[in-house]
Amino acid sequence: MAETTTVPQTTQTAARRVKFVITRQDNMESKPYIEEFDLPYRPGMNVISALMEIQRNPVNAEGGTTAPVCWESNCLEEVCGACSMVINGKPRQACSALVDQLEQPIRVAPMSTFPVVRDLVIDRSRMFNALKKVKAWIPIDGTYDLGPGPRMPEKKRQWAYELSKCMTCGVCLEACPNVNDKTDFIGPAALSQVRLFNAHPTGEMNADDRLDTLMEGTDGIEGCGNSQNCVRACPKGIPLTTSIAELNKQTTKRMFKRWFAQ
Repeated sequence: MAETTTVPQTTQTAARRVKFVITRQDNMESKPYIEEFDLPYRPGMNVISALMEIQRNPVNAEGGTTAPVCWESNCLEEVCGACSMVINGKPRQACSALVDQLEQPIRVAPMSTFPVVRDLVIDRSRMFNALKKVKAWIPIDGTYDLGPGPRMPEKKRQWAYELSKCMTCGVCLEACPNVNDKTDFIGPAALSQVRLFNAHPTGEMNADDRLDTLMEGTDGIEGCGNSQNCVRACPKGIPLTTSIAELNKQTTKRMFKRWFAQ
């Protein structure tokens, strides 16, 4: 009887290769281009570990030495939101994008909603400027000597906590068709933060100011087209469309209040 030869699992794994097709850009003024990389497979590999491998050994699929790919990352556990990029056509976090769950070749590109600084590094100023515009913070200067503020009811605290999970990753802005270089729409992230801070016992003191900001021009609540792409793309499952619907109600009430006050 002939003997059967079994290839060890480690040998099979070592023989596997992973192909990456990365959209690169040398600087903000240069044009993007495509570069392919062929990497050895490792169990548990994600997109970030693949980029680290390219950084360690920057050789493309043609065998030519190239500049290491630039990207942003920090926590590596889907908390910081820094590693947002478009992977196989979907905006998501690279740290949670497992190679075993991705169709090959794996296509990686920077998010198109934001200006590209270099390769996969983007300038998120648009998102942070939107948060500043709606005053997405609790103003506490000068109140430190007033004692503790009112307690938030547990029911409200629970849903407010869901909104506080936002890690300013920018994925919802990339998924939203109304956020582009032809509009000034502040996007779903800033809108949801308005609802969060207006629900806070201290933050609600400035609720009218935030609502007034959303009612000015087309970059506020009117800019939402209700495509609901944002809530489907959000890696934290934040109920963004629920927040936008609530803000529509709040801004309508605010509009009538201002109208009758005249």
